[in-house]
Amino acid sequence: MTAIQKKPGNQIAHLTAEDIENLGRELDAIRERVIASRGERDARYIRRVISTQRKLELGSRAVLLFSLFPPAWVVGTAGLAVAKILENMEIGHNVLHGQWDWMRDPKIHSTTWDWDHVSPPEQWKRSHNELHHRYTNVLGKDNDLGYGIMRVDEDQPWHPVHLGQPLWNLLNACFFEYGIAAYDLELGENLRDGRHKRPEFRARVRAVGRKIRKQVLKDYVVHPLLSGPSFLSTLAATFTANLIRNLWSHSVIMCGHFPEGVETFEKTSIEGETRGEWYLRQMLGSANISGPRLLHIMTGNLSFQIEHHLFPDLPSNRYQEIAPEVRALFARYGLTYTTGSLPRQVASAWWKVIRLSLPNRSTPAPRPVDDLPVPALADA
Repeated sequence: MTAIQKKPGNQIAHLTAEDIENLGRELDAIRERVIASRGERDARYIRRVISTQRKLELGSRAVLLFSLFPPAWVVGTAGLAVAKILENMEIGHNVLHGQWDWMRDPKIHSTTWDWDHVSPPEQWKRSHNELHHRYTNVLGKDNDLGYGIMRVDEDQPWHPVHLGQPLWNLLNACFFEYGIAAYDLELGENLRDGRHKRPEFRARVRAVGRKIRKQVLKDYVVHPLLSGPSFLSTLAATFTANLIRNLWSHSVIMCGHFPEGVETFEKTSIEGETRGEWYLRQMLGSANISGPRLLHIMTGNLSFQIEHHLFPDLPSNRYQEIAPEVRALFARYGLTYTTGSLPRQVASAWWKVIRLSLPNRSTPAPRPVDDLPVPALADA
């Protein structure tokens, strides 16, 4: 971790190699204890969430059959948006992580689950599970860090094109599932390197095309047609629900890795990385969101992003349970447990996007997170 330690005021300078490995062993013990205790309580939880989500989606789509009436449009759109958020965040994301594979239920398994998203599960699992979680916040390795379209660290060279990154980030938020599919394909890199002509890349593009067609047919053709005279209002409702889902998912993920106080890392910092150092990088490169239990469920328990990055394969309902132990480890090893309310973390992440769109300045220093104004829309 020498590349990290070179940064001024680095919070791990006091840790010895032995401290880091001891930290890793303590975290391994937490993980092993949870794995040993998985059982019927956890299985009931995920089955209950899936049942609730499916009933909510079916009920909302039924209400939207009458979406010509404004109250039905509002209720149906809101319900469909919540159902889509639940499916993507607490169910799809976590099932595809393999968090529920231990149940041996072929219907709730990472190899069989097909989610309400335009990115094919196999491609998402490769870019997210294998690359993002392995290379968390490593510049040039982790595509989730700035989604490959933004300057995310003061040490990165500034270019006038970065002035547009607040706009790129907003557009990415609105059409987030399509942005995810594009960088699951590593589209920009493959186009730049001329690899887009290779048969394997073309096959992946065709898979994305099939998934997009499936989603568009379901959301924008079949269901609106079933609504008969409510076709256009149902179409608008579905588009709105997808927009809300995209904005929510983008905000949650931004809060997990981009607020002030979250570290980024150079490629050289992970050379010869030990298990303890990998754990430490997850701790420094992640941030949590505080709030009530409903918020945690709606974020897919990614409000416990620190715990998720330490233990990505543990059942999501266990993150809140182990969070106090993890936070105690932060305190014992003199590390900062980065967390805050949803409005504050969203404001902090957007402030960082805007700040890094401009050239570096030595004075005055950027305002600390606690001094940042919270935009009114963050309360929505």
